[in-house]
Amino acid sequence: MEYESNNSTWDGVCYYPHLFGGIMLTAALLGLSTSYFGGIMGFPTLPYMLPYLRNLQKKKGGKKRIRVYMDGCFDLMHYGHANALRQAKALGDELVVGLVSDEEIVTNKGPPVLSMEERLALVSGLKWVDEVIANAPYAITEDFMNRLFNEHKIDYIIHGDDPCLLPDGSDAYALAKKVGRYKQIKRTEGVSSTDIVGRILASMDDKEVCQVPKESSQNGKPVEMNKSVENLLKSKHASNFLPTSRRIVQFSNAKGPGPNARVVYIDGAFDLFHAGHVEILKSARQLGDFLLVGIYTDQIVSEQRGAHFPLMHLHERSLGVLACRYVDEVIIGAPWEITKDMITTFDISLVVHGTVSESKSSLNGELDPYSVPKSMGIFRMLESPKNITTTSVAQRIKANHEIYEKRNAKKEASEKKFYEGRKYISGD
Repeated sequence: MEYESNNSTWDGVCYYPHLFGGIMLTAALLGLSTSYFGGIMGFPTLPYMLPYLRNLQKKKGGKKRIRVYMDGCFDLMHYGHANALRQAKALGDELVVGLVSDEEIVTNKGPPVLSMEERLALVSGLKWVDEVIANAPYAITEDFMNRLFNEHKIDYIIHGDDPCLLPDGSDAYALAKKVGRYKQIKRTEGVSSTDIVGRILASMDDKEVCQVPKESSQNGKPVEMNKSVENLLKSKHASNFLPTSRRIVQFSNAKGPGPNARVVYIDGAFDLFHAGHVEILKSARQLGDFLLVGIYTDQIVSEQRGAHFPLMHLHERSLGVLACRYVDEVIIGAPWEITKDMITTFDISLVVHGTVSESKSSLNGELDPYSVPKSMGIFRMLESPKNITTTSVAQRIKANHEIYEKRNAKKEASEKKFYEGRKYISGD
């Protein structure tokens, strides 16, 4: 099988510069004109060869950029997906991501939660992704692998250390392994799309009412809300993510705003990171030089949206936002109200807020969290590019809960088996 690209004659010359130089030197010593030499051997005459000869030294000294490929459904994007792509990018210079088509997902796994357009926005918005191949096949066939190697110039195909089996039980990456063009990364523990779907489905089982009279409270919070949150945290779908400082550094840009930079600030829950989040962050970043994002605490999100939220806790949500290419820095556990001191501390030039929001800040006469930046004339409402919210995404799953419950039961069994046999793998 031929997997290498067919380079032109002149592209190949760079691999044999001494041989080619010897031929030309011999021709010159024999007194052959370049026109005659070109006539008998099919080589260009000297004027046409000069550009190629100039490029030889550049090609000889230049290092070939390694292009790696990783595919997936990337449905319900989370920090585990982002970390996988971060690791994949570290194995090469350019990362190409294959996004499995909606039809292929339906055939092999059941209906996706997010559409191709939404998944494309999410994957393209990650800071480690250089190119995306939309509608990639679920299984890497020999024909598609040849396309990757020859048309897309892929050097290695990447996947996690968890097994990926096709419906017939075969290894989806067997062909890549056979030809020695496969590399493996470490799976990110503590989260999966199956787990997130499970959290959403688990929230349906709790029928406790969150809206109760304020006098029926304990430590300032409704009793029912406290009980609801406690039940959700004790469920088998509660997050197992153990945040470390190193992981946060890995996702961070590790640099602050430059001198006289225009710092734009936007805050929110950013729960169940979706295409709407990506687009509003992109719009916000275009208004300045540095985008600072405030991530609300779990308590604030619960108070604003109800006991079943957030679906992902603070550190999970922070990593999801940090992975976005439009974000420069985040405040982990941002306050609800933006103060003058905060604006001064971070040198904020503009505060923005999207028109699509799930918060109840403007209801029931509650304090406006943006009153200070408004009074300073640095507040702006930003038209949300997409009318999608965390709740609307969760509703898609709830509307087809029987399908997702059945799929999750199967996936949970395979994931349990993987974790039971999992061994420590050094480095990620």
